[in-house]
Amino acid sequence: MTTGAGRSTLGPLPVALLLGSLIGLSGMGSAAVAVALPAVVDHFDVPADRGVWVISAYAITLAVGTPLYGRAADNAGIRTPFAVGIVLLSLGALLAAAAPSYPAMIAARLLQGTGAGAAPVLALAALRVLYDGRTRSAALGHLAGTAVAVTALGPVVGGFLTDAVGWRAAVAVPSFALVALAVVWRSLPTGGTGARLDYAGAALVAGTAAGLVLLVQSPSIGTAAAVAGAALLALGAPAVTTWVRRRPAGFLPRSVLAEPAVLRSALGGAALPASWFGLLVAIPTVLAAAGWSPLEIGFALLPGALLGVVVSRRVGRTIDRFGAGRSITLAALTCFVAVLVGALGAAGAPVLLMVAMALVYAGFTLGQPAMSAAVAEVVPEGTEGVALGMATLVFFLGGGLGAAVAGLGSVLGHPWSLVLLSLLPLTAAVVSRAPGRRTPGAPCAGPPGPAA
Repeated sequence: MTTGAGRSTLGPLPVALLLGSLIGLSGMGSAAVAVALPAVVDHFDVPADRGVWVISAYAITLAVGTPLYGRAADNAGIRTPFAVGIVLLSLGALLAAAAPSYPAMIAARLLQGTGAGAAPVLALAALRVLYDGRTRSAALGHLAGTAVAVTALGPVVGGFLTDAVGWRAAVAVPSFALVALAVVWRSLPTGGTGARLDYAGAALVAGTAAGLVLLVQSPSIGTAAAVAGAALLALGAPAVTTWVRRRPAGFLPRSVLAEPAVLRSALGGAALPASWFGLLVAIPTVLAAAGWSPLEIGFALLPGALLGVVVSRRVGRTIDRFGAGRSITLAALTCFVAVLVGALGAAGAPVLLMVAMALVYAGFTLGQPAMSAAVAEVVPEGTEGVALGMATLVFFLGGGLGAAVAGLGSVLGHPWSLVLLSLLPLTAAVVSRAPGRRTPGAPCAGPPGPAA
């Protein structure tokens, strides 16, 4: 992807730990903020169903930004796009924390998500360029463990800061990524091919995705949201199709779209972040309504996050044993059970909400790298990066959709909105049958853990 490296004297271990912390801090953009969400909607006096846009807006721009940063690294090397992304992530977090109004906060979260997409894809790319052999394998292991561990702390950190200082402090936490960036900056690879970026294609995809989320949310937001969502979808879908025909090597490459197994794996995997983001919206809302403090909510989510750390250690073995396609199916079924357990918990059994979060972390942590491996199995050599970028785009767009479905709790009731949400992972389990045999050397790890 790139050539050249920095002149830092940092060794593989500190570089991996710093890059893993950057992925983890981008994960706190959803994990910590979810715990603070009830306080946010109370402060701005907006209905809880509209509060889901704090999560959905972040998820949509994260989804679009992730493959875009991969292309940017081809263009300018890893260092500059990585720095731009972390600065946008941090600036968005600070602006969201200081937001004087709810629309201003949503705008800041859009900016934050735009930057967050850099960390998962470029941290992995940097290690692959800097190291090889056993050094690379060890560095990737340290990066994955650090990323999942930092993300796991998100709910407790968000709950503690919301209780002790206020929700603005919890929202600002990801801005500490600037410190890690400053330390690791000189170690990041430089150099690029000068390839052009398809910003217009990215914007069309983002607008179309926002239309889908608005349409899903319209029963709780109102007629204006339905009209706006339908308009964005009606205009965006044909515009994206036309753009793909005009730019076959653009943001959505035609060669990748023509491969059914890639789309099947991506669509199957998309239900996993849908389940995760959906529970991140629903559980804090339900527990806050029951009188739980933000810190108590954070501790309720902690066991699930810790299970994600444990599962991440066994992901490679599981994928090797069952295959990538069956691993996606297993992850989807796990998330299906998780969301149904969450629905029972929302009906009046808080302990089941903790079980639901633990299950969804396990499913997400397995499913994301399984999707990456499934895609790498079926695409021609040399196109893995483009295919994985598009699959990751579809994957994280599922997060925005899941948050929107969970946000219908104010209309349907939270148990029933979660029952509706459970249809997404159930459908994924049916769709995501094994796309092919594992090819020698095919990667079995993508961005580690819930990096959103």
